[in-house]
Amino acid sequence: MVPDPLVSESSETINVARQDRWQVYQRLQELDIPCSCTSQQPLQTQVHSPADVLQVWSVIQQVTAPRQELVFWLERCWKVSD
Repeated sequence: MVPDPLVSESSETINVARQDRWQVYQRLQELDIPCSCTSQQPLQTQVHSPADVLQVWSVIQQVTAPRQELVFWLERCWKVSD
């Protein structure tokens, strides 16, 4: 795969609440996005593509966004697909 010149591989720190960290870590693992999570340390992940960035954002939103905001986004997506 040829690297995208607009997205360089980088290690990013994800600051999420300690109680949410494990859930985010597990979901990123399921999506095959490299990440690490050690005790008392922030979650670290590596993004390789724009799709990775979007998936990380989506996972964080699913865990941290208020329910009403998630409902709003879902309804908006349904309207766009019409």
